[in-house]
Amino acid sequence: MSVLVYLESENKAYKKSAYELASYAIALAGQLSTEAIGLVINNDTPENIGGLNQIISISNESLNTFTAERYASLLSAAFEKSGSQYLVISSSADSKYIGGMIAAQSGSSFIPNVIALPENIEGKTAFKRTVFTNKGFAYTSSKSERCIIGLSKNSFGVHHSNAAPKVEAMTLELTNDRVTVTNQATANGKVTIADADIVVSAGRGLKGPENWHLVEDLAEVLGAATACSKPVSDLGWRPHSEHVGQTGKPVATNLYIAIGISGAIQHLAGINASKVKVVINNDPEAPFFKAADYGIVGDAFTVVPQLIEKLKVFKAQNA
Repeated sequence: MSVLVYLESENKAYKKSAYELASYAIALAGQLSTEAIGLVINNDTPENIGGLNQIISISNESLNTFTAERYASLLSAAFEKSGSQYLVISSSADSKYIGGMIAAQSGSSFIPNVIALPENIEGKTAFKRTVFTNKGFAYTSSKSERCIIGLSKNSFGVHHSNAAPKVEAMTLELTNDRVTVTNQATANGKVTIADADIVVSAGRGLKGPENWHLVEDLAEVLGAATACSKPVSDLGWRPHSEHVGQTGKPVATNLYIAIGISGAIQHLAGINASKVKVVINNDPEAPFFKAADYGIVGDAFTVVPQLIEKLKVFKAQNA
């Protein structure tokens, strides 16, 4: 039985997460001595991910707008048709919506927040996953023969392969949605929080929206996405789409920089999966310092401009 992996696309090209998912699926298939099969929807260059044995390409203009019911039905049908033992999906908002739905429709189990390849524990195949908002780990086994794996972002890494996959078109019957999307707003020209490897975030320590250029300038130098704490979005300084935390968007970046954020438990829960956390705050007792890998005690209006200039010099010297 093969390993099927759903490779998400945006604007008819692969999302960054798709390459990590493909790497995981290839490694899992290697453990099982079976094939890794990719599934992609409305992608102009499906062959651009190497290493998979096969890529199933589905093209349908009605799928340009995501609806959980339709996508879950389609992926469930593809999971059944492929006869795969595992379906690997991402930890994106879309995939989290549909993971449980696919499991119910296909009669399989769903294990989210997976961060590693399976291990044999007491004779059972167990997946290591994060629990309690990334404060702990658990090993989870599936009781069903077939399983959906939700892979956490930046947990496995990208392992490139130049082996060209075989691309085959597939047509699947689509269900009629009970929900209709009437409007969709998309942010263009910026690195999104979901795809960013680096996020620069700030809180009320910036004192007002007129000072947000510090965050944007630092993010531009680093090629990062910008984010904010809940109080900042509640005050209307920044849009709610930039709010990160337990009640906002969770992030699992390689680098998270927090400027003028005290570090309330709800915020920490949403960013705890980030690999390196840097905190800039003028309060040495700020709770965020306890969770930080690196901390700078100082005034953001002094520290951040100096950091930007140093980074510009470094980039110029290493261009």
